[in-house]
Amino acid sequence: MDPEHLPVINNYLDANEPASSEARLSRMHFHDNQRKVDYVLAYHYRKRGAHLGHGSPGHSLAVISNGETGKERHGGGPGDVELGPLDALEEERREQRDEFEHNLMAAGLELEKDLEMYEIKAGGSIAKKFSAILQTLSSPLQPRVPEHSNNRMKNLSYPFSREKMYLYNIQEKDTFFDNATRSRIVHEILKRTACSRANNTMGINSLIANNTYEAAYPLHDGEYDSPGDDMNDRKLLYQEWARYGVFYKFQPIDLIRKYFGEKIGLYFAWLGLYTSFLIPSSVIGVIVFLYGCATIEEDIPSKEMCDHQNAFTMCPLCDKSCDYWNLSSACGTARASHLFDNPATVFFSIFMALWATMFLENWKRLQMRLGYFWDLTGIEEEEEHSRPEYETKVREKLLKESGKTSVQKLEVTSSEDDEDDEDKLSWKDRFPGYLMNFASILFMIALTFSIVFGVIVYRITTAAALSLNKATRSNVRVTVTATAVIINLVVILILDEIYGAVAKWLTKIEVPKTEQTFEERLILKAFLLKFVNAYSPIFYVAFFKGRFVGRPGSYVYVFDGYRMEECAPGGCLMELCIQLSIIMLGKQLIQNNIFEIGVPKLKKLFRKLKDETEPGESDPDHSKRPEQWDLDYSLEPYTGLTPEYMEMIIQFGFVTLFVASFPLAPVFALLNNVIEVRLDAKKFVTELRRPDAVRTKDIGIWFDILSGIGKFSVIINAFVIAVTSDFIPRLVYQYSYSHNGTLHGFVNHTLSFFNVSQLKEGTQPENSQFDQEVQFCRFKDYREPPWAPNPYEFSKQYWSVLSARLAFVIIFQNLVMFLSVLVDWMIPDIPTDISDQIKKEKSLLVDFFLKEEHEKVKLADEPTQRSQGGGDKSRRSRAASSAPSGRSQPGSIASSGSQHTNV
Repeated sequence: MDPEHLPVINNYLDANEPASSEARLSRMHFHDNQRKVDYVLAYHYRKRGAHLGHGSPGHSLAVISNGETGKERHGGGPGDVELGPLDALEEERREQRDEFEHNLMAAGLELEKDLEMYEIKAGGSIAKKFSAILQTLSSPLQPRVPEHSNNRMKNLSYPFSREKMYLYNIQEKDTFFDNATRSRIVHEILKRTACSRANNTMGINSLIANNTYEAAYPLHDGEYDSPGDDMNDRKLLYQEWARYGVFYKFQPIDLIRKYFGEKIGLYFAWLGLYTSFLIPSSVIGVIVFLYGCATIEEDIPSKEMCDHQNAFTMCPLCDKSCDYWNLSSACGTARASHLFDNPATVFFSIFMALWATMFLENWKRLQMRLGYFWDLTGIEEEEEHSRPEYETKVREKLLKESGKTSVQKLEVTSSEDDEDDEDKLSWKDRFPGYLMNFASILFMIALTFSIVFGVIVYRITTAAALSLNKATRSNVRVTVTATAVIINLVVILILDEIYGAVAKWLTKIEVPKTEQTFEERLILKAFLLKFVNAYSPIFYVAFFKGRFVGRPGSYVYVFDGYRMEECAPGGCLMELCIQLSIIMLGKQLIQNNIFEIGVPKLKKLFRKLKDETEPGESDPDHSKRPEQWDLDYSLEPYTGLTPEYMEMIIQFGFVTLFVASFPLAPVFALLNNVIEVRLDAKKFVTELRRPDAVRTKDIGIWFDILSGIGKFSVIINAFVIAVTSDFIPRLVYQYSYSHNGTLHGFVNHTLSFFNVSQLKEGTQPENSQFDQEVQFCRFKDYREPPWAPNPYEFSKQYWSVLSARLAFVIIFQNLVMFLSVLVDWMIPDIPTDISDQIKKEKSLLVDFFLKEEHEKVKLADEPTQRSQGGGDKSRRSRAASSAPSGRSQPGSIASSGSQHTNV
């Protein structure tokens, strides 16, 4: 039987019915002021037979609740008119909506339409005492919100089941489930409800994808800035969490989870723990930096470089236009390098590797603790439905295979697709998408490397050009470095946006089956591309710059006449520090804050200007106070947590990967995150539609990425210390070549001799202004002198230093890995108290079930119950005192609304 002609159990507010004269008590309820609104479906529509400029288009908001059954209403009416040719698509969508909403009501939901019309005229122990003292000291930092969990007390919980209503302490059916849970239940029904008129598609996501509906979202709990003393969770979150004025307070994680769901609650819990862990690393980083400042006057190599009496005549930095120069002219660079290239940075690198391990271990413990108190320890992975794009791809495949005669069979297959875990698309179907992904990712990585090489060419050519002018010759290195880093930053910001869009497009053409699979593949692609984009210039400076220069008389040229660039006399570590700091601070300041603050405000301003300048729009109800679903509809849609996580993961890489070259990275990350927490909070509370509450036990693939970065950072920092800094050459000289066990003579030891008469023709300095005639010039390398039997070959010192560097990498990596494993082993993933409570709760649940079942059997065996049905019902009600009365048996259409009266 066609559902179009079935009687509809409905409580629609007809547009033609007069509004109730009773004053609305709350904009969070239906017009009867009794049932709460849990979810909103939004769509645009047009009256039948109406054409642009003559009709009354508008948009409708269908508000959904789980509550009592509504009044009956039949489809059709006298207002129907004959369809015009332009109304066919709109009529098809209306029929799809009618059937979908009828199925929703058959599933137990209640709907009410709210019409927005406008005319368009034109287009105890010591530990306890210590804990009490800490709690007293931290009380000013606690947000003033109701406590939702207690470390010493927790209600016994069990997954909800209507068949076991007697188990639950239901004191008030309207508040038994919080708003987030109610919305999640409604969203689950929306996802599972099919619509045969829309090619038998499954769920609201498919209907939004084909534009039958425009949006579907849960309702916010009122306004966050409403005047008066009336308080709701959204307003409380704004006052105690989403304002910059409360940046010093802890986050109300339980209230965040209660309002937004577990997935968003875990994100902010992770962000809060990460930010708090940045405090000790920032303190140690500042101490390391201050140590470098305090010992700068005691650094012997920088003293030797700054001593004008040590006349180290250096070879020209470029051909023809560059002259010989004294090493003492690089005194400032050498002294600045000591701030970051000192023995304390080795200790700090080891500390940060252990810090990353401790952070991840503590997060696992906090995640388990939150999972216990949020009742996530026993949940199973929820069955996911297929994505609309996947269903469409399967339908197209079956249509090609079976032809037009199999349409009826096709519709049945698509509805069974969610019940079958087997992937309907074979590797042959996905091969073009995989091939495009592989080729596109390789192309994007090659593009990134090409841009890095382009910046290198810019540095080389600019340095050569500036060296021709005497006025700019003295500041060549500073000018080239600063401008090149700024170019890198701009390119990184632009490519970040492009790569994010490309990663999403590449994931779409793969056609993943479920949303979780889609999200995981999107995260991996986006992370890979953005990681390469952000760190390629830094990797070049750290490990490649100055390694392939050659030597005087045999330089390596990029193009004809342009030599490969060299590191500064003090090494490349200082330039690595500059590169890392500017890119990190630039991304945080421009991309993370200005974009996140400025772009939403510009979008909001654009929408406001568009509404004000829209010609001929008028709302007859404009004077009345807007409903909450109208206010929420004007907000930005929620698009997921991937951008927030990605931003923090890239920052985590800056903090851990190259921390040996920039000990102040944790400090700047901490300052950014203090703002970032409140910025994200304000965005979620004030600027976004309320997200669907999603239950999840962990942060998913992000933990694996964090763990990978932590292990990778050990290798990177080992090579930074061994290869980029002078730490190993100094140790080798001090203990193998120094006559008195000090660093006196280290600078001379690292400089090789070159006979200037052996310079190639045309590369000698033109019009040299050097004070004295030069016979030999010096260059930084370990090579044999020109008077040796094998001139300019690598010396024994070179091989000694190289072997020491490799040995350090191996020892450092294995030592830190061992300590990390030791820390991992010493810190259990599950806190002891939580483990004990989980075991105790399982035991209590078993005892409780046995007791309840025993009571049921006892009641069933009483002879009075067998003879008196009414007494049986009365006894059962007393035995199951927590169950609300007046419930119908589930499954009947007449009681479809009452099945969910507790929601």
